[in-house]
Amino acid sequence: MIKMIKSLYQYRELLKSNIKKEIRGKYKGSFLGVLWSFVNPLLMTLVYAIVFPFILRSGPEHYVTYIVIGILPWNFFTTVISQGTFTILGNAGIIKKVYFPREILPISVATSGLVNFLISIPIIFLFLLFSGIGFSWYILLLPLVILCQYILSLGIIFITSAINVYIRDAEYIINFFVQMLFYATPILYESSLFGDKAWILSLNPMTTIINSYRDILYSGVLPNMGLLFLVLIFSIVLLLIGIAVFRKLEKGFAEEV
Repeated sequence: MIKMIKSLYQYRELLKSNIKKEIRGKYKGSFLGVLWSFVNPLLMTLVYAIVFPFILRSGPEHYVTYIVIGILPWNFFTTVISQGTFTILGNAGIIKKVYFPREILPISVATSGLVNFLISIPIIFLFLLFSGIGFSWYILLLPLVILCQYILSLGIIFITSAINVYIRDAEYIINFFVQMLFYATPILYESSLFGDKAWILSLNPMTTIINSYRDILYSGVLPNMGLLFLVLIFSIVLLLIGIAVFRKLEKGFAEEV
């Protein structure tokens, strides 16, 4: 771990430039450019806000704001997993030609996703203001939730990006699993909808993360710190496992890609 940190520090300029490339590359050739960080989740929110009230028959007050607070973090999560899983194969050319710490690639994807998420957060703030919900002091805990999600996402893509080099179908399986996970995460609905069985949703770490965003921003209450710290510990352990798996498998990247 220490060796990896030293290596990343030595190649810090490459890491910075690669993060910038990831951010710019996502919207390269697009007329709206980075504005898609705002437009895409808003369009998704509009569709869900129109359709799901008819399905659920009822929903939380300020339902659009409720969805926005769930959609933006989920968009951050899915973007990182999707792009991160493919990042080694997507950079096959440079991997074959130049040596650099391969960890730079998944870290760049996760960090660029984080930057785009931070850029889109003002959308949530605007919805909170115009809906009359406002802000509470618990917003000071928001960086902790964001950090937790960042570590979780990074840990996942360290594993998936390495496995995808050897098992090319992994990318499609993972994307399918993430799509299914969307419905197992309380983004469009409240966890309380499941009554006594709501604990099952908590087995999904993104449930705790999404609920924490909502507690802080929508409800203005203290999130379940016990569950949040459990997810944080799980995310850190997953990150360490992910780094170990990545370093074990990276020896064959140049030959396999």
